[in-house]
Amino acid sequence: MNSQEYIEVSIRIEPYSDENAEILMAELEELPFESFSMEEPCLKCYIPKEAYSLQMLKLALGGLEEDSFAVTDISANLIPATNWNALWESNFTPIVVDGKCTVKASFHKGLKKTRFNITIDPKMAFGTGHHQTTYMMCRALLQNEASVKGKVVMDMGCGTAILAILAAKMGAAHVYGIDIDAVAAVSAFDNARLNRVSRHVETYCGDASLLQMGKYDILLANINRNILIQDIPTYSRSLRKGGLLFVSGFYTEDLPMIRGVAESNGLGFISEDAMDNWCCAGFRKQ
Repeated sequence: MNSQEYIEVSIRIEPYSDENAEILMAELEELPFESFSMEEPCLKCYIPKEAYSLQMLKLALGGLEEDSFAVTDISANLIPATNWNALWESNFTPIVVDGKCTVKASFHKGLKKTRFNITIDPKMAFGTGHHQTTYMMCRALLQNEASVKGKVVMDMGCGTAILAILAAKMGAAHVYGIDIDAVAAVSAFDNARLNRVSRHVETYCGDASLLQMGKYDILLANINRNILIQDIPTYSRSLRKGGLLFVSGFYTEDLPMIRGVAESNGLGFISEDAMDNWCCAGFRKQ
């Protein structure tokens, strides 16, 4: 998003929660929004000025069937042409996961290197590693290095492809990334190339139905609770026997529900992690 006029649409959610905002994002996936920002009590959505249609937005929201929250207000504001790269650069600081993996941008210079170093350009896609769920998913991979090397890995909902890139750098034989957002899928491919792992990483735009194209030793899914519950049966069918599933994007209180669905689909619970009430869980295909 560079030097172009955008519309910022603020959608007020009551009651607000990150989970409710993520459900709303899923409802808007067919519209040409390029980025979302969760800023309580609103979900903020960004779209090129020429692509914005209030009528189409109201039609999409009119189909929302959700008892847990309601959309109570919509406002739209024109954002003048902006250097968006400069804007996110000003807010993006490097992170280090357990002293083993550094996630940084190309403009970060002079950093002490760790064992695995990842450079990303978000391009308005999700996943700079700053969110607790991305951090924990990286940590899950690092803690299971022996299971990654030489294996086939799927990063479901790959965003900027941090997890896919890390898996490739850890020695995975081949890594696939899927994201329902076309901007994210392109960003994932570009970031794989930037990190010199593009020979081992393939990215696609689509949903869990694409998993049928192969079988995987490790499947990573950092999405929201409702999508996980819906797609865990597909994840399980896509895993080889003994394969690992790591999931995040939900709160600690939702773990029993996630675990129940996983175990009923032949996935045995093996681990859990938590940061600020966010949860990451690991399962093994029986």
